[in-house]
Amino acid sequence: MKKYYLLFIILFTSNLFAQNDSIQKTKTLNEVFISSFHINDSLQNAPASIGIISKKELQANNNTDISTAINRISGVYMQSANLTTNRISIRGIGARTPYGTNKIRAFYGNIPLTSGNSETTIDDIDLENINQVEIIKGPLSSIYGAGLGGAILISPKKSENTASISTTHGSFGLVKNTVSLGLDSETSSLNLSYHNLETDGWRDNSSYNREGITLAGELFRKKNSKLTYFSNYTYLKAFIPSSINKEAFDNDPEAGAPTWVASKGFKEYKSVLGGLAYDFKISDKITSATSVFVNYKDNNEPRPFDILRQYTFASGARTQFNGAISVGKTKALWNLGLEYFRDNYAGKTLENLYQENNGNGSLEGNKLTETNQERDFYNAFAQLQILLSKKFELQAGLNFNKTQFNLETLFPIENASSENYSYDAIWSPQISFLFKPNHFQTVYFSASRGFSLPTIEETLTENGTINPNIKPENGYNFEIGGKFYFLNRNLYTEISAYRMQINDLLVAQRVGDDQYVGINAGETLHQGIEFSANYNLTLNKIFALNTFISTSIGKYEFKEFIDKENNFSRNKLTGVPSNKVNAGIALNTDFGFYLAADYQFADEIPLNDANSATSDAYKITNLKTGCRFQIFKNFTSHISTGVNNLFDEKYASMVLVNATAFGNASPRYYYPGLPVNFYGNISFAYSF
Repeated sequence: MKKYYLLFIILFTSNLFAQNDSIQKTKTLNEVFISSFHINDSLQNAPASIGIISKKELQANNNTDISTAINRISGVYMQSANLTTNRISIRGIGARTPYGTNKIRAFYGNIPLTSGNSETTIDDIDLENINQVEIIKGPLSSIYGAGLGGAILISPKKSENTASISTTHGSFGLVKNTVSLGLDSETSSLNLSYHNLETDGWRDNSSYNREGITLAGELFRKKNSKLTYFSNYTYLKAFIPSSINKEAFDNDPEAGAPTWVASKGFKEYKSVLGGLAYDFKISDKITSATSVFVNYKDNNEPRPFDILRQYTFASGARTQFNGAISVGKTKALWNLGLEYFRDNYAGKTLENLYQENNGNGSLEGNKLTETNQERDFYNAFAQLQILLSKKFELQAGLNFNKTQFNLETLFPIENASSENYSYDAIWSPQISFLFKPNHFQTVYFSASRGFSLPTIEETLTENGTINPNIKPENGYNFEIGGKFYFLNRNLYTEISAYRMQINDLLVAQRVGDDQYVGINAGETLHQGIEFSANYNLTLNKIFALNTFISTSIGKYEFKEFIDKENNFSRNKLTGVPSNKVNAGIALNTDFGFYLAADYQFADEIPLNDANSATSDAYKITNLKTGCRFQIFKNFTSHISTGVNNLFDEKYASMVLVNATAFGNASPRYYYPGLPVNFYGNISFAYSF
């Protein structure tokens, strides 16, 4: 661990002392504002660790993959495999999910991106339709459901009177084209965009195609009210190379898993997000926000062992009230609301007779299984901020959740049944203390409780019936932290330390080629220190430097974990690196030219609960240069080019935790990351 502390000290002190005599002329860092759904609207005044990704940072790479931007945040780790599969973990929470992301709630504006199956997908939202991303670390947000890992809040693109077009081309057949139009008036606004993203992929059976249309804006905008609308349609077809074993990873990383290549396995879906939100100012001290939303997805996934067909339709409503009260010299802000969410799921599997299809890929056979499930979620939340004095603040929050579901087994006929089940009501309290001695320094302490619901698969037995013994995971989080400006607001730093224990740990036990059942098998302990800093330095009238660093030093382990006859207590948690560092530097000029570099270090990752296999630590360096310039009045252009993985590091961009070996084959833990690759982008925008 000493080498990581040394790296931390070197990078911090280099930022602190990288200044010159003209420091008074340095461009200061702007105050960061967060979602209006929080009681606080300033990042510095929020008694929580919240990572912010700006629009500029989202587009700092090739405009196609959000993982580079998300990994800038300390304590957050996003793994991505061929754009089709990703996993986001926050402080180790969610690291053991076999495929995808859960234990984290996500929203696009008012619309939940987390399904009734507890899974979160953010890929359908094009980067160029995002204004800002906020990542709340830990169960510190009563308003957003008190998820164990936290919440991801994606703010839609702001309305402007612009028309733009951009195109990106890169290695391995990468092509992305985007066209957008924005209109903004006194009473309404409109954002309309279309994008198409394609790549041949660098591994066998890894071509990818996604296109989407987004329509959003505001109507009936008045002084005290507005109606916001949003809709997004996505079509995706992505072939899946799947994971490979250690031998293939070392010697032939371009290869896909043999059965997936032979069956030409892929994922194909159509999805629609839509919502309406009405904001109304009831009085000078009370405002309200009410929204309704739908989330539809039709998925087809031919796999070597079967063909999976899934249909989900979710709908819900959310209402929230904010207000202020004063009692003598004591002032208080409050926030309370309700959320209802229903998720309808219909799924079936069929035989895949690809071996009888003359090398043409999947061939539908007999039906194997068919199930329907309905889930109903009820959330009530309240939050109170009491300003005890100019320097002291108290916040308290409470989230109430009640979840119930119905499962129908339709096939096989002999197992046909209908079952109803509900979890016990879950109360999740939160309390925070904030001390702000001046406008440049904030210190806080918080304690909170969170929970995570089982996925559909985790609620079922091997025979497909509901397991009444499955419980939601729950845990308590304790955190202390500080946020500080230095050097005339040119240096902004954050530091936090946390400790969280998860009880009733959900474990996915593999009972088939891709079949898992869930059990509550023990406890995990998550503790660590996080640090981040942003520093601006004006060199002269033309040149300026912007630097950042974020680092996480964690200890994630099974506190108590007994799985069948195996005792994994005190082993390291599977699927996440204990230590991570991200850093970057950008040279900007007054005439639009810039040169930027960013670096990521990720420590080794335990691949199985026994800790008998680990992936290697890796270091990735990316470079980008470009120029923004004005062609004529109101008409601008941006040209850029870059190289990712500059030193051609061999690394696993994602791992499959607890992969099982079949026959004489070794476990397929590894999704190889892209080798050195290049891209170029050009865009034009006209403002009117």
